[in-house]
Amino acid sequence: MTVHTSHPVAAPPAAPVREKTGHLLLRGWCIFVLAGGLAGTSWLMAFGPEVTAGVLVGSALVSAVLWLTLRPAVQLRRLPWIALLYVAWAVASLIWTAWPAATATTLLLLLVTTGQAMFVGAVLTWRELVRAMASALKWILALSVLFELWISLLWGGPILPQFVRPDGPVDDPIVLWSRDNLFDGGRIQGLFGNSNALAYVALLGIIVFSIRIASRAPRRTLLVLWTALSLYLFVRAGSATAFLAAGLAAVVLVTALLMRRTTRPGERTRYYVAYALVAVGGLTALWMLRDHVFSLLGRSSDLTGREAIWSAVWERIAQRPVLGWGFSTPWVPSDPGFDRWIVDHGETVMQAHNMWLDVLFQLGVIGLVLMALAYLAFLWRSWFFAVDRPRWDLVDDRPYSPITLLPTLTAAVLVVQGLAESGPLLNWGWMFVVLLAFKIKQAPLLGRGPSEQRLAGEQGERLTER
Repeated sequence: MTVHTSHPVAAPPAAPVREKTGHLLLRGWCIFVLAGGLAGTSWLMAFGPEVTAGVLVGSALVSAVLWLTLRPAVQLRRLPWIALLYVAWAVASLIWTAWPAATATTLLLLLVTTGQAMFVGAVLTWRELVRAMASALKWILALSVLFELWISLLWGGPILPQFVRPDGPVDDPIVLWSRDNLFDGGRIQGLFGNSNALAYVALLGIIVFSIRIASRAPRRTLLVLWTALSLYLFVRAGSATAFLAAGLAAVVLVTALLMRRTTRPGERTRYYVAYALVAVGGLTALWMLRDHVFSLLGRSSDLTGREAIWSAVWERIAQRPVLGWGFSTPWVPSDPGFDRWIVDHGETVMQAHNMWLDVLFQLGVIGLVLMALAYLAFLWRSWFFAVDRPRWDLVDDRPYSPITLLPTLTAAVLVVQGLAESGPLLNWGWMFVVLLAFKIKQAPLLGRGPSEQRLAGEQGERLTER
């Protein structure tokens, strides 16, 4: 006989778990931190060095207070120790640096960027991290478009940094914040005052938005529009090296997807051998045909005067090959050691236009070895993070997540950028290397591990996203 009970087996209905206001504010702050790193020189262009320094120090203090208050789970054994050793060696260069003021100033930027990267990685899960990156990129790319529209429609002409109108024709357009090229077909520069910087951020936007779409994130139609905007800015920026970076990222993507399809031992070895042969042949052909390739991209074979810069830097490297001349990333043009040392288009050059040459110049062979090891470790872990199937028990057929492709694609972009720019040593380049290396070591499996599980439980994270 059926008996009614007031103690049903099923749990009583309850409202879905939602994010608390405090965590929403925390994620908003992380978006601001990431956007600040992505903005790069935009702060200097808009507000000058004093305001930029104030924002840098103020944001670092806020993040430090939040870290001490929240105390996120961090495994000290699994920090990106090689990257931190590079930072420590840069700090040690205060002992022998040839430009103490420049070293002290730029070390502040390096330390803040490193600390902010680990802070964001510690308080956000993988899924939240990609969402925050996407939000930060939306702000930077949208503001770049609005800035160029404002210049063309309201300002009416070129603009100098800090909203100054040129009195007349400038000697060289390199000094301009924007050249008012939005409607005349020329290269645009966005908030950065530099077309190359805009191109790389737009390329990163294409990667992040595409990963969000593949992850079945909500509002995919809007994500498609953001991807289209990123592609438009990428093309209009017209950076030759960014086009090469996009090509390498596409090759890495195809390779990783092929590696994911392997089912038998030894299959990956054949792929590795084949791609190694293709890479060697491709690089050899690119070098032999560089004049033709760069002419197609609208650049000279010496990468627009970079060989002259590299030659001047090599002369100084030969004088201090082991310890280097002292850390300064970027070079401070007002310092006597850099002022009018290398001049390009009438302006003092602020970088070696090659990250490896820049590290060797500043921190010697020891610094170069540390940076090479840091990148090697990052490349190694990010690659297997992308191609290895997630597994922590006997189940060996769990689906891959598109999110795991982010670190290896970002690494591919930074490696190419580092051949012709020193950008990977500062701002979002260094921030993302430390951030992604830190996150891979702390949480090598999506949704697994102390920090991922704890945060997912507290935040009610959408685990339906792959």
